[in-house]
Amino acid sequence: MKIACVGGGPASLYFSILMKLQDPSHDLTVHERNPAGSTYGWGVTYWAGLLDRLRSHDPESARAVSDNSVRWDHGVAHVRDSRTEHKGDEGFGIGRRRLLELLADRAASLGVRIEYEREIDSAARLSGADLVVAGDGVHSVLREQDAGRFGSEVTLGRNVYIWLGTTKVFDSFTFSFVETPHGWIWCYAYGFSREHSTCVVECSPRTWTGLGLDRLGEADGLALLERLFAGILDGHPLIGRSQGDGSARWLRFRTLTNRTWHHGNVVLLGDAAHTTHYSIGAGTTLALEDAIALAGALGEHRELRPALERYERERRSALLSVQSAARHSAQWYENVPRYIGLPPDRMFALLGQRHSPLLPYVPPQLYYRIDRAAGQVEALRRLKRWLGPRLARTVQARSPGPRG
Repeated sequence: MKIACVGGGPASLYFSILMKLQDPSHDLTVHERNPAGSTYGWGVTYWAGLLDRLRSHDPESARAVSDNSVRWDHGVAHVRDSRTEHKGDEGFGIGRRRLLELLADRAASLGVRIEYEREIDSAARLSGADLVVAGDGVHSVLREQDAGRFGSEVTLGRNVYIWLGTTKVFDSFTFSFVETPHGWIWCYAYGFSREHSTCVVECSPRTWTGLGLDRLGEADGLALLERLFAGILDGHPLIGRSQGDGSARWLRFRTLTNRTWHHGNVVLLGDAAHTTHYSIGAGTTLALEDAIALAGALGEHRELRPALERYERERRSALLSVQSAARHSAQWYENVPRYIGLPPDRMFALLGQRHSPLLPYVPPQLYYRIDRAAGQVEALRRLKRWLGPRLARTVQARSPGPRG
């Protein structure tokens, strides 16, 4: 096959690797509009299960990713002047730029052509390709040209957030909740190299405007955030974008869905097909899993359409629980005042339970007690799993949903 991948993110690069491993005669080109090494962002997270899947499909790239990642196995939460710590699952962080370098090197070694500073603004420019893979992100140009056919819908989150870096290297996944005269503001931070960490800051629109962050220039805004989070930064600075124009922007998260993921010979991959709220740290994992599923479907079906239908069917099914978890996680943060008055250890425990569909509809103290009891009694665990989705559907049918 002659395959053109538009967008040089993790999904496109890993897909090209898998297709070359499957059949070296495939003609594969990755088109990336930006120069090499100019990616946005800081570090990304993933969990041990992803490494297992990468090892089973390409041990060489899995080893490179693992060797360039940092690890943590506990979380720390700071609320006002209190600190609490919990053990958790092993997590990993890796610099986004480093991840792309590793995948690009592996792809190139297998014979994939990677063309940087090559913007593709129309699938018509790739008319010679048997398959066009739109891996060009949430703002996908190829998808937007046919948004009606794909049935694209975008929902904006309520809170605002900004994606920053810092030279403070965190050895745990760290949360900090700070009370201001205008409401709560918080961050989550994690290391991704020996020199840097990611620090995502989030708050409600009321807090954002009350603090003047909507009006301050970047330097003044970063200085204010450094003062607010001085307790965890230990004198280290916050840094805007690591590449490009050097600036960082406040955003509202865009949850993207599509009625279909393929049309003709064009197929959507990664954030071009779907997004899940950043607070569950699954974006990169889902993109790579998309790549695995698409390559697998193409390997099993000689005809394009059945392969694309199988890919979409498989990934839609796999995403259901993740998308539900992401919605409830975003909702938890949109309702921080509901939980922040709990003792810090209980608040952190419910932070870990934020994916639950039951949590928004049960008083937090009661939920905490139920959850503690459910951890010891199997019957209660089954009741909690059964009751959560049913209660959520009932309440959502009667009202627009809870508010903080």
